Amino acid sequence: MPRLLAATALAALLALPASGRAQADPPTAAEAPQRVVVGMDPDYPPYEFLDRAGHPAGFNVDLTRAIAEVMGMQVEFRSGRWSEMRAALRHGEIDVLQGITFSEERARDLEFAAPHAIVHHAIFARVDGPRPATIEELRGRKVIVFGGGIMDETLTALGYGPDLVRVGTPADALRLLAAGKYDAVALAALPGAHIVKELGLTNVIQVGSPIATQRYGFAVRRGNGVLLARFEEGLAILKGTGRYDAIHDRWLGVLEPREPQWGAVLRASALVLLPLLAVLLGTVLWSRSLQKQVAQRTASLAREVEERERVLEELRVHQQQLVHADKMAALGVLVAGVAHEINNPNGYILLNLPILKAAFDDAAETLEARARAEGDFRLAGLPWSRMREEIPRMLDEMAAGGRRIKHIVKDLKDFARREDRPPEHGPVDVNDVARSAARLLDHPIRTATARFELDLPAGLPPVKGDAGRIEQVVVNLLLNACQALPSRERGVRLSTRHDVVRGQVVLEVADEGVGIAQEQIARLTEPFFTTRRESGGTGLGLSVSAGIVKEHGGTLEFRSTLGQGTTARLALPAVRKEAAA
Repeated sequence: MPRLLAATALAALLALPASGRAQADPPTAAEAPQRVVVGMDPDYPPYEFLDRAGHPAGFNVDLTRAIAEVMGMQVEFRSGRWSEMRAALRHGEIDVLQGITFSEERARDLEFAAPHAIVHHAIFARVDGPRPATIEELRGRKVIVFGGGIMDETLTALGYGPDLVRVGTPADALRLLAAGKYDAVALAALPGAHIVKELGLTNVIQVGSPIATQRYGFAVRRGNGVLLARFEEGLAILKGTGRYDAIHDRWLGVLEPREPQWGAVLRASALVLLPLLAVLLGTVLWSRSLQKQVAQRTASLAREVEERERVLEELRVHQQQLVHADKMAALGVLVAGVAHEINNPNGYILLNLPILKAAFDDAAETLEARARAEGDFRLAGLPWSRMREEIPRMLDEMAAGGRRIKHIVKDLKDFARREDRPPEHGPVDVNDVARSAARLLDHPIRTATARFELDLPAGLPPVKGDAGRIEQVVVNLLLNACQALPSRERGVRLSTRHDVVRGQVVLEVADEGVGIAQEQIARLTEPFFTTRRESGGTGLGLSVSAGIVKEHGGTLEFRSTLGQGTTARLALPAVRKEAAA
């Protein structure tokens, strides 16, 4: 029943109008969803396979369809041998593989989502044959593997390659073993057990404990992190609503459904129904003796209070999840493809540059003496008279660039950090928040416009709030402004000022974009309202931003003219000087 209620609530949420910024033309009545081509293996049950009618089925297929439904995407399944699907993803013929095991080798050219399942791999052997139970015991034996699968890669890396027999499907591997060919099969335990049962291979069993445990989930080719972020967001929604558990239980919960034990069912029913009947009879007698109407009213009031508390708690939890989901979606656009180890090589650069500069200073005297003796010689293909000026300048520019990289990475890490505890409000410099947001969005801003203006006058009073959440609002406003520009010739302006009369600090983001229709302005902060669904809009950004601004006692307003641009105005109460002191 809780899962049914969660599914009903999700359907109601999905039925709400979506949120976002308007584009050049008003949205049509039915926006076309994004089309995604998904690659799958036709013979890897119960994860993914083609059923007897030739239709895609399995855990991965149902999960992909559910994610597409909640994220407003349209999916097309394309099946083929595993090696063909890997090549199709590499060549851009498909967009995503819905079921692939993670490995460091594969991560060199693929980007992986958080795993949606954990796959255990095991050894299968014949009942009347050798029974190797560990990877070491496979050495020297002929082992059948699924060609191109993770066990093929793992055993090949361990030096077992000459003894491996590679086949096209897991079913082919188990058929060969059952027919008396070769010594063992190394395969994912759940597909292996499923195929053994479906094919009736009574002389094949799983031997020992799992020999490997691997992460299993979605993957895209490197550089397509935006699409991967949408799949991760959809997976998080399914897990939050309980729909993921229902799909998991259907396909991966129990391989052999048990026949109901009717005797046990009747006995259990009797044990439940008889006490219920007794309680019901007692309740009727008690209600008649103690004024039935008063008792019912009291119970009704108690239930209403309990339900109200439960709803408030769910709203609080969902708000926190939406804030973090929106932050992660924005962060996915910003940092897709950035290596996690960027700080380490940058640290080497910042550490070594002063040494190189000192070395050049020490060598400069010797080089000057050579120039006096031989004339203006060439160094690195350029005259020494030029290089004596250029090298110090280049070293200074490299050091400044390294420090900028360090600050940007720190801003990204601070922005992405999840807030498990309620935010602590304190004095916040709005100008510092605006500069940090502009640094985070440096690349999207430079891509969208050649005219970005930052006007941050000094001397603004602080506001009271959480700097991270206010920065999230500014990031959303800047992203929306960049996405509204039809060309790089149009500009964006981020400015702040002190409204002394109202006692507010005002931040404005003005763009020269396509503008917003007047009838849509009032709906901009509605949850899930968006006109950019096909380009990845979730309809959560401005809704979450409005909630954050309300928490801080401020206002968020929009003014727009079609074809001329939009101005978003964020106003927050200023901290009085005596309060700040």
